[in-house]
Amino acid sequence: MGLLARSSPRQSPVQISIEFLDFLFARYPRRDFCVRFWDGSSWGRVQDPRFTLVLNHPGALRAMFLNPSDLSVGEAYIARDYDIEGDIHAALDMAGYLLEQEHQLGEKLHLVTMLGKLPAEGRPRPVPRYGRIRGPIHSKKRDRQAVTYHYDLPAEFYGLFLDSRMVYSCAYFASPEDDLDCAQERKLDYICRKLRLRAGDQLLDIGCGWGGLIVHAASRYGARCLGITLSVSQAQAAQHKIRDAGIEHLCAVEVCDYRDLDKARHFDKIASVGMFEHVGEEMLPTYFGLAWKHLRPGGVFLNHGIAYSATYRRQGPSFTDKYVFPDGDLVPISTTLRIAEQTNFEVRDLESLREHYVLTLRNWVDRLENNAPEARRISDDTTYRIWRLYMAGSAHWFRTGRLNLYQTLLAKPVHGNSGLPLTREDWYCK
Repeated sequence: MGLLARSSPRQSPVQISIEFLDFLFARYPRRDFCVRFWDGSSWGRVQDPRFTLVLNHPGALRAMFLNPSDLSVGEAYIARDYDIEGDIHAALDMAGYLLEQEHQLGEKLHLVTMLGKLPAEGRPRPVPRYGRIRGPIHSKKRDRQAVTYHYDLPAEFYGLFLDSRMVYSCAYFASPEDDLDCAQERKLDYICRKLRLRAGDQLLDIGCGWGGLIVHAASRYGARCLGITLSVSQAQAAQHKIRDAGIEHLCAVEVCDYRDLDKARHFDKIASVGMFEHVGEEMLPTYFGLAWKHLRPGGVFLNHGIAYSATYRRQGPSFTDKYVFPDGDLVPISTTLRIAEQTNFEVRDLESLREHYVLTLRNWVDRLENNAPEARRISDDTTYRIWRLYMAGSAHWFRTGRLNLYQTLLAKPVHGNSGLPLTREDWYCK
């Protein structure tokens, strides 16, 4: 008889997973976490791990990394292929490192071969609710549907992680230890000082949310404020706040697309805080053009919005695009400034609040995690997972510089006269 080739013993899914993890993390600089398998065994000898990656079935790594992207890793999380126990921010730093690695062809083939040996569990992926959104992108009808998708979760869900004023945008911290409520109040006041609001000024807030800015501007500065939003539930909540504060004579909220605002209405000051991300690059000339027409000569417009780094190159839809902000469209700040200037605005000030958004998002994540049972009761486990991952992932991208947050102050001078002080001193001295 000839010699028979010996076949190697069949590896178990745990053994394959261990081999995959050993190879994947061979060059990873921080081994401050561990992985727990579905049978209770674990990989990584860390006495006090910052986080534990819990693989819930033998095909979990295959689901996460066979076609690796932030979308595939995110979908595996909301499909419950894995869980994250402990510090989710540290876990996403690790995930970011892995997704940025460039492997040689041989290494890629080896990784794919190992993953191919793991079973394909075929767990159903959640279907994003925005699948019901129809119409041309950034049309008025479709924008209303997209805003409704994101913002019409029950207000009590948002109340689990936002501050008492329900301000859903970047706060302004004097120190990392600041209380979120104080940081959000400081942000609202900072915006009013940048606008140099005075009693009797007419202020338009484009995308007013639950009314935090207009209530603050009317109560503290005596401004006459109009807030517009596409969300009926947000408008109703803002109207309740206005009545409770007794400022109906100064404040109003309307459900209105910014493109439908009466052309005859003019304002001394305009603010847009956290709405800009929904406009769409092709609509920015319209957005800035209408702000210019509604702003009285000598007025200023503060635009507060998220921007992509100019060096970032998108590769397909992200997790946030698909499950959180349908039709969201971020551009580099250079694009924003160019279009604003082409609309005749003068750029008077530009400030990055990137680090402030990291702190804001981490506060929101902590609050959501601390209220996890209530979040699941109000919505469901999938929604909780989506929001936990989306906010923690956003904190990671702000911390590492892929995203930034800018406040841009734009002026409408009269024959070259801006009417603005020579310095910013009044912004910082109350």
